[in-house]
Amino acid sequence: MIDRPDIAGAQVVVPWKALEPQKDQYDFSAVEEALTVLQSRHKKLFVQVQDRFFSAPTRLPNYLLTDPAYAGGAAPTTNESGLGPGEPGAVAAQWVPEVRQRFQSLLKALADRFDGRLAGVNLPETATQVDPAKDRSGYTDESYFRAELDNMAFGAKVFKRTQFIQYVNFWPGEWNNDHGYMEKTFEFAQAHGVGLGGPDVLPNRPAQMENSYPFFERYRGKLPMVAMAVQEPDFEYTNPSTGKPYTKEEFVDFGGRRLGADVMFWATSAPWLHRTAS
Repeated sequence: MIDRPDIAGAQVVVPWKALEPQKDQYDFSAVEEALTVLQSRHKKLFVQVQDRFFSAPTRLPNYLLTDPAYAGGAAPTTNESGLGPGEPGAVAAQWVPEVRQRFQSLLKALADRFDGRLAGVNLPETATQVDPAKDRSGYTDESYFRAELDNMAFGAKVFKRTQFIQYVNFWPGEWNNDHGYMEKTFEFAQAHGVGLGGPDVLPNRPAQMENSYPFFERYRGKLPMVAMAVQEPDFEYTNPSTGKPYTKEEFVDFGGRRLGADVMFWATSAPWLHRTAS
């Protein structure tokens, strides 16, 4: 797929634990390997640093999960989507300052090694569903929101030549910007030079249209980069006007024309990737 003429590069998703197997001991070999493969083909690489997991296991460094200084290091999540209930998962407790400091140390180490060599580094979606009955970390919607903005500002500060991107789709505890979180996110991103994006391209889907999508339209051309991902579940949704799964053309038209995407990432299960490039 990488050698297709209609593919400009790849995005790799790397869990925090793979990048920091031991405290302050970083392993960037997976990123270096991907970069070598892509550069030899004159292609670009984006890296998504994964701090949340929508099913077991929780791939965070062990010290975060065992050292009492990190308040458990993660919070358990429930993961319901438009396709129904998901498996239990976990999200790094970024709202705990000691956890966030460790995450930002990872971002700094990545920037020291790869700034200017990668096309982009992105953080995963803002949507999360912490299970309050099982959480022991002191999670609140507000503290989570503030922590994510702090990581956005830090990433933009350390990545000076590589574009830093935050995926934003929903904020916990908010719907239709009723807490102002979504609006503040886009304002903050524009002010700090942070690119934005999202994990799904779902044309005119009501839930997205009442959360992040209107802001992507409003801020079209005002952000340094917009990067949207067409992920595996997106191919399971059907276009209500046709009753059929969305086509590549429908994804591209909505992602580019409506949402202003400069870059689109595609799950390798995309049907068109399994046909000969035109």
